[in-house]
Parts: sequence; structure tokens; C-alpha cells
Amino acid sequence: MVKKSEAGYHKEASGPALKTAQAHAGEASMTLFGSCFCPFVQRAWVALEHSGLDYHYYEVDPYEKPKDLLEVSPRGLVPGLRLNDTKPPRAVAESSIVMEYIDELAKSKGKPSLMPDDLYTRSVVRFQADHVNRNLIPAFYRYLQAQEEEKQIEGAKDFVEQIEKLVEMFQKAEKDTPEAVGLWSEKGELGWTDVMAVPWLFRMTNVLTHYRGFSVPSGEKISAYLERLFEHPHVKATCSNEDLYLDSYARYAENRPNTSQVANATNSGRGLP
Repeated sequence: MVKKSEAGYHKEASGPALKTAQAHAGEASMTLFGSCFCPFVQRAWVALEHSGLDYHYYEVDPYEKPKDLLEVSPRGLVPGLRLNDTKPPRAVAESSIVMEYIDELAKSKGKPSLMPDDLYTRSVVRFQADHVNRNLIPAFYRYLQAQEEEKQIEGAKDFVEQIEKLVEMFQKAEKDTPEAVGLWSEKGELGWTDVMAVPWLFRMTNVLTHYRGFSVPSGEKISAYLERLFEHPHVKATCSNEDLYLDSYARYAENRPNTSQVANATNSGRGLP
């Protein structure tokens, strides 16, 4: 039995993520409003690192909902992206939309894109990403927030099943549209689906392992994929030290009331906000 944690959520990144935040503390044409513990922020952050675009990283507390965050993200959710080179500044909110904006802007400037060029292949990647958003992420939270042992066993089974379905998608694409598999391929490059999924796959190795005794799926192919994913420089650059995740996710593991809009949606059976 894991003892209840008295530590609260962290308000500053640590480890490699702190160095990355400090390297992007100056003014730039874009400002990413982020919170160090938030997985939705991390995928937008990875996309920015991959893009090679200049940006300012701005750490905010989404529970306090400061005025400048609400001006960028009306619901007070992170991430938000403020475009500083317009008057007044424009804003982009919601992690998937922020990612799309970053990726399309990068491509327009001749910088790396997470999306393949081929139209059909892009549809395959979007289908994979839809599975991540619609199934894998909710399964993660249902498992982590479950309090009864029976529910936790069900949660673990469901979460593993969603990972296996993603693997099946990669395997099918490997035969039909190899560009759609990202780092699943030993010779592949960081791709859209990798970035969409990595925050939760990373948190399964620390948060789920610590609080639920989760065993990370093993096997030569998936182990190699996860190693490539977690060791990718753009992913590593946005990761904090383990204690940040264990402290910040204790409230989810204990299913404390009003932990977050995501937690409330999970408890009520609604889709993620």
C-alpha cells in the first residue's frame, strides 16, 4: 500500500526540462504557456523543440488561472500559445490544435514537420492519434484514479489493451505506409503519433509503476520503441526528474476531489475536456 503523499504539485520544472525552460526564458515571437507536470503541455513542448522555431516558455499555475493565461486559453487550461508578433496578440489553445499550428508553421518555414508529406499517410497518422486521444489517454486516467483493487485490475488490463491496439496500428502501417510509424521503426524519425502519446507512455514508467505497481509492456519491439522514444533528445528535453511526477500525480492516484477537469471528467464518465 502506497502511503498518501503530502507533497503538492510542482510549480517549476526540474532536470532537463528546467534547462530547456531556462534556455527559452527570453522574449520571442511565440509564448508557450505551460505547467511542468501537465502531459498535454509536454506534447506541445516536444513539438516546439522538434520544430526548431524560436519560442518563450512561460510557466503558469493553471489552478490559479492567472489573467494572462485566461487571455490565451479562455477555459484556463494549458497549454496555450500566444502569438506575440500581432497587435493585439493572437492565441491558440488546446494541445492538439497548438501542435498543429506549430507543425504547420514549421513546415511553412522549411523546418522539420512531424507529419508525413503523403496525403493518405497523414490520414493513417491522424487515425493513430485519434486512438491515443479517444482511448489510450482516458484509459490511463481511469486506471490511475481507480481506488478499488478490482477496478485497478480492470484499469491495468484496459490500459495495456489500448497500448496493444496502438502497436497493432504501427504494425499494419509498417506494411502499408512505413512513413506512418515514426520511431516504431528502427530507422524512423520522431513522428506525430509518437509526440501525441509519449507524455502518457512516459508517465506509465514512473507514475503508474509507483502508484499502481504497473509492469511496463515488454518484448523486443516495444521495449526498443520505448527506449528510442524516451531517449529522443526532443522528448528528454521536456522531462523533469521523477519526484516531480510522483508528487504531482499523488492527487490523481488518491482520486482527491476536484483534482483537475480531466480527473472530474474521468470520474463522471465524460470525455476529456
